[in-house]
Order: sequence, then C-alpha cells, then structure tokens
Amino acid sequence: MKTEFTLPDKDGKLVSLAGFRGKWVIVYFYPKDMTPGCTIEAHEFSRELPGFAKEGAVVLGISPDSEDSHCNFYDKEKLKLNLLSDKEKKVINQFGAWGKKKMYGKEFEGVMRSTFLINPEGELAFSWKSVKPLGHAGEVLKKLKEIKESY
Repeated sequence: MKTEFTLPDKDGKLVSLAGFRGKWVIVYFYPKDMTPGCTIEAHEFSRELPGFAKEGAVVLGISPDSEDSHCNFYDKEKLKLNLLSDKEKKVINQFGAWGKKKMYGKEFEGVMRSTFLINPEGELAFSWKSVKPLGHAGEVLKKLKEIKESY
C-alpha cells in the first residue's frame, strides 16, 4: 500500500508523511469533528501523546472536515494532536478508509474509523479496521511497543 501523502493541518500548513521519516507515525481516520465517538478518540490520542512521544512516534488524525472545522474542534476540546483535512477524500480512499457503513438500520458511505501504524521508513507496519473509540489509543500504544521490540 502506498502510504505517502501531503495534507493541510488545522492552520492550513501542509504536512507530509515524508517529513516524519525516522519516526513512527500513527495515522487515524475518523468520520467527523465534534461527534461523540470522534471526540472520545481525539481525547484518548491526546492523552496518550506523551507515551507515543516516548516511543518516537507522532499521531495524525485525518477526516474530511475543513481546516476551520478542525480549528474549532481542536480549540473547543483542548486537543493536543495534529488534525489534517482531506476534503477530497484522496488519502482516506488511498488507505481504504472510505466505504459502506450502517447506522440506525440505514446504509451509507462514509469514513470507516481505522488506524494505521507507519514505520520509520514510511511503510505500513500494522492496521486496525472498524475501530471502537474507547480504549483504542492505548491499544495502539501497546502494539507500537510490541512491534518496536521486534523491529
């Protein structure tokens, strides 16, 4: 899978995966700013940032929301992680995080909550599909530590 991408962050600054060579990168895709599950997930990743940093990793959250929406979400929730905007859903599709979902008995297309662990060379090391927000960031940190032991 091709993992390379460049997207704007909440401040409109372009962020490229290539800029993180030499570090582990956690890329998590989430459906929408300010929604309950996405807020839980963002808070958990924010809370775990010191642990990720200790392991030499950065966390990037990606959704199709605008930079302005990310700014509001970041400020309102006092988040600490980098949120990237993929309004055209190119990177979301590239990682296979867009597809059919079901909610309240209705089927629709949207972002499938998923997370990808990228190694320091920019290659996919592990992925999680159909993620449940509660406890997920801790699970990712644990897996990062396991993978690093055998890396």
